Amino acid sequence: MPFVKDGLFFIVLSLVLGVIFLFVFKIAAFLFILVGLFFAYFFRDPKRQVQQDPDAVLSPCDGTVIEVGEENNLKVVRAFLSVFNVHLQRAPVSGLISKVEYTRGKFLPADDPKACQVNENNVISIISPRGDFEVKQIAGILARRVVSWVKKEDVVEQGEKIGFIKFGSQVDLFMPRDVEVTVKVGDKIAGGLTMIGRFKK
Repeated sequence: MPFVKDGLFFIVLSLVLGVIFLFVFKIAAFLFILVGLFFAYFFRDPKRQVQQDPDAVLSPCDGTVIEVGEENNLKVVRAFLSVFNVHLQRAPVSGLISKVEYTRGKFLPADDPKACQVNENNVISIISPRGDFEVKQIAGILARRVVSWVKKEDVVEQGEKIGFIKFGSQVDLFMPRDVEVTVKVGDKIAGGLTMIGRFKK
């Protein structure tokens, strides 16, 4: 299985230390190798066959839906990503990146109701033929870095990889009001695969 390039340093460092300690302290070697295997699992980048649909809004991430509502006259779906979820973010629709805005902040647990307001985050704004969308990457108590793989004026295809969050985190998707949300709180979603909303006819 391929890995996200941002994780190669952690994987290689842990495994190298594991090999080094194998000759002097076997328990430490075992722990380093175990950590290296965890990093390999966490930074996995599984291949996915995205079925593009101009009438649908695809999930920007893997995780569990923790809130469905409205904010600032937009619909919003918030998802929590545990350390066991794939942490890639994908474009929910095809369009033009109009803004990438990083904001420093706190590191509350990602499932804390206040995390979406005060935690360190990165907002990727997409202009599509069907309206404007925002994917908000939110750092958590373990996730200390959000990574954007796109920049302003990039053109993205629905389901294309646009960023990554290291360790437990949250992703919010803001959508136009004419999108009919097709998920509910507690649903498990998969980035680029789950239809999270559909444009009303």
